[in-house]
Amino acid sequence: MLRHQQLALTGLWLGVAAITAVAQPSPSKTTRVPMHQNPFLQPYTTPHQTAPFDKITNDDYMPALKEGIKQARKEVTAITSTKEEPTFDNTIVALERTGDLLGKVTSVLFNLNSAETTPDLQKIVKEASPMLTEYGNDVTLNQKLYARIKSVYDKRASLKLDPESDMLLEKAYKRFARNGANLDEKGKERLRAIDKELSQLSLQFGENVLNETNEFSMLVTDPKELAGLPDYVLEAAKATAQKQGKEGYVFTLQAPSYGPFMQYADNRELRKKLYMAFNGRGFHGDKNDNSAIIKKIVDLRYERANLLGYPTHADFVLEESMAGSRAKVQSFLDELVGYARPAAEKQLTELTTYAKANGFTEDKLQAWDNSYYAEKLKKEKYDLDDETLKPYFKLDNVLDGAFMVANKLYGITFKERKDIPVYNPEVRTFDVFDKDGKFVSVFYGDYFPRAGKRSGAWMNDIQGQKIENNQNIRPQIINVCNFTRPTDTKPSLLTFYEVTTLFHEFGHGLHGMLANGKYESLSGTSVPRDFVELPSQVMENWCYDPEALKLFAKHYQTGEVIPNELIEKIRASQNFLAGLANMRQLRFGLVDMYYHGQKPTGESITEVENRVDSVANLFPRVDGVAFSPAFSHIFAGGYSAGYYSYKWSEVLDADAFEFFKEKGGLDNKAAADSFRKNVLEKGGSERPMELYKKFRGREPSPKAMLRRSGLIL
Repeated sequence: MLRHQQLALTGLWLGVAAITAVAQPSPSKTTRVPMHQNPFLQPYTTPHQTAPFDKITNDDYMPALKEGIKQARKEVTAITSTKEEPTFDNTIVALERTGDLLGKVTSVLFNLNSAETTPDLQKIVKEASPMLTEYGNDVTLNQKLYARIKSVYDKRASLKLDPESDMLLEKAYKRFARNGANLDEKGKERLRAIDKELSQLSLQFGENVLNETNEFSMLVTDPKELAGLPDYVLEAAKATAQKQGKEGYVFTLQAPSYGPFMQYADNRELRKKLYMAFNGRGFHGDKNDNSAIIKKIVDLRYERANLLGYPTHADFVLEESMAGSRAKVQSFLDELVGYARPAAEKQLTELTTYAKANGFTEDKLQAWDNSYYAEKLKKEKYDLDDETLKPYFKLDNVLDGAFMVANKLYGITFKERKDIPVYNPEVRTFDVFDKDGKFVSVFYGDYFPRAGKRSGAWMNDIQGQKIENNQNIRPQIINVCNFTRPTDTKPSLLTFYEVTTLFHEFGHGLHGMLANGKYESLSGTSVPRDFVELPSQVMENWCYDPEALKLFAKHYQTGEVIPNELIEKIRASQNFLAGLANMRQLRFGLVDMYYHGQKPTGESITEVENRVDSVANLFPRVDGVAFSPAFSHIFAGGYSAGYYSYKWSEVLDADAFEFFKEKGGLDNKAAADSFRKNVLEKGGSERPMELYKKFRGREPSPKAMLRRSGLIL
């Protein structure tokens, strides 16, 4: 998943970003530092001018943030106060170049708030967020600035700009026109209030989910209650208990603990307990409850859209998407339900029949039975499970595999280094070089769960790519994941799902690392939501490719390359229960559109989910749980009215990967070169469909995705 949640604005980004960080020493250190020693206010002397995490303290943020806002205001004033006629360079490019210091501070602050947050850091973010929102509104609602931008935009036909510059002009104009520049003073005042409240609500939503995740643990002292669990799960649970000073086994809501328990534990009551805790996050009527926050966010987004002249929040968001409209997205989701539901119903019948033949006595499977019996059925049908595969997927080898695939496709190489400051000792850093030895990027990898890290997996940048003063400033990219930790007896061995997750986030990383545009606000992953998942999902496909797998899937003890028999089983099982998997994703997308694609109905969270579940969920509804209160993608991230983009991008990535496979797979240099040139390097410099057609030679066909999912022959 891409967690690039910043609001691009005047060449810098504001809002709730997606990565957190740990300093060396810890970022919670609060020793008072004199202003002149503030690391943000000095030139970085680190390799590639990377963030000096080892020197940054919590006391540094607010002084640097205030100075950054002060400098950015001066830069904007310089644009609006000039006597010169508005031109592309003195207005549009000048605006793009504002806010360097502010971006420098916020990139570190918001990255840290997701990957290594602390209560002190959360307080800083809560203080900073309204300041940043106010500054952002001051820019977009600046009438003099808008007048200059509009003056340039109105004569764009005569400017003869190159496509990238023309796109920058269009984006600059729309950024203002779509965000309140044409409102009267009363409207602008209300917009400011809405934006300020939304920024605070999103932060609180994310903190509540993190708190709920961290506060729950399930201690089991009787090993007999843990029958079915593999040794690696038991070893990890025992280590967690020891860290907490407890005897027995502790299971948490972190993915490496929760997922395997739901897959393997024979104890149905404990599976239910864990399921209820995970799916009840933010829904307990306590201090971490997100129900009222969801209602307020939905109401405010709707009011904001109306204020700006749009029928709904979805209409506002989707106007600038690849899909283009709310109707197109709703039709797309409904059409996919039509394909997926019959397959899902058939698969659920098969799964239920299997469960009853193996001791299940109830009429219907519950949600906490799904993963358990699915894992057993998969084992029976394909003689394949994570226990068999994990020894071939040592984390270090999988990461090297992603590097090798990138090398074969794009010619880039990765060299680890130990002298780049990191925010946590677990974070690894790499220099990335092109095939001619030219420096491309810094890459950070952060792979294990911690109490201060949000769940899930994401990519972000600490520094974006741009060309300024004839210098190509190269990006600094980070992947953050929550994978199975090493134990006392084993290295970190990944499930196959974790392997695909690593490749997915690395695909986002390549989109950032290989960016090669003039303007940072159009560079890398600065593209519409329904296009941004294309590079990440294309990379996932290589996890099923025999040639790619043999590069890195090697037994961690013997070094044996994964046998052909296992590869064929992986490929054969690719569509296992694909109908049910598709329905799960479509359920999320439909709930997102229900919240954001109409006037708020006043229905409760349970009523909303029940309505969508009547179409997109085949399992019985369970009282006391709901997924909306922990749906961070749309309430604490950048995917509101955009969750459909995962399925939309599947159409693109399946079609794109068929092109790679048509002419040689990893050796298809024509496809790789075209993908790099027209997708990875271009960012948002041109319209997504035009970029895709330049890569593929035609528009995408949905048939490749439907074939891959087994939904059509």
